Amino acid sequence: MKLPAVSVNGVGVTFRSYVEQVPTMRRMVARGRLRRSTSVVALDDVSFDVDRGETFGLVGDNGAGKSTLLRVIARTMRPDNGTVTVRGETSTLLQLGAGFNLELSGRRNVYLSGLAHGLRRAEITRLFDDIVDYAGLAEAIDRPLKSYSSGMLSRLAFSISMHLLPDILLLDEVLAVGDAGFREKSLGAMRDLLVRGGTVIVASHSLQMVVEMCDRVLWLERGKIRGLGPAAPVIEAYRRAPPVAAG
Repeated sequence: MKLPAVSVNGVGVTFRSYVEQVPTMRRMVARGRLRRSTSVVALDDVSFDVDRGETFGLVGDNGAGKSTLLRVIARTMRPDNGTVTVRGETSTLLQLGAGFNLELSGRRNVYLSGLAHGLRRAEITRLFDDIVDYAGLAEAIDRPLKSYSSGMLSRLAFSISMHLLPDILLLDEVLAVGDAGFREKSLGAMRDLLVRGGTVIVASHSLQMVVEMCDRVLWLERGKIRGLGPAAPVIEAYRRAPPVAAG
């Protein structure tokens, strides 16, 4: 029996913040004594599996828990409850420019990203020209990233991630940035990953894109699972649902 690429079981995440309730002039004296805590449940008993070779979508309104769930799967955040099992190497694009040093050139960031993923310098050098060509950044690769547009950053991040040959690709709205030609090239690269038996998990507000590229979809609402199943009916139910009242 083939095991799922990702198994999420009973995952819960709660964010806590503290609000100072004493006047400014008294804070030095009363700091830590009179504080009110507030809690926000980002994920509440979330369970599902993602199979190898599957494209799995995450949808929901802002604050539904999509990005938090991706961070838990990427192992950059530990859940308060439950377990996540990931079978394979992941490549993660959860936030545009995350992990990059914007003061350094594109060239140096390619090398730093590769080293951070465990590649040797010689391996990065071997991949370097392909990464730059794929991203279409030959004229800009030696400029600092702070001079790049959001589309250029997106192309570089995606190109690095795909050339690392991941088993599991995690995406959070990254494909919403960039021109149509690069988005089509990115979708082609993801199809190649799936043919190799890889897995894609993508969170997006672009519902039409989710329907077109995903096999199944998880719909989150205030951290809870509202729907899970084939892409088209879940997206249709999400579209028809009344807006969630602010709480």
